[in-house]
Amino acid sequence: MDLQIEKIELAKRVLDTEDQNIIDAIKSVFKDFDSKEDWGDLSDKVIADAKESMDQIEAGIGVPHEQVMDIYKKWL
Repeated sequence: MDLQIEKIELAKRVLDTEDQNIIDAIKSVFKDFDSKEDWGDLSDKVIADAKESMDQIEAGIGVPHEQVMDIYKKWL
């Protein structure tokens, strides 16, 4: 199928949908794609690990920077 036709069909489906889950999924795909472009030549493993860490931080899982610095200041 011609790329332009596929794009038009996808655009029509997006415009016709009332399902927020579909809109969120599409946004997520573009966000992931855009983020991938910003990582340069890092391996997929490094990118996945960094994204996992960012998700944990957003979820409130992790140790604050100040606390880590207090623990390791004797080696710095």
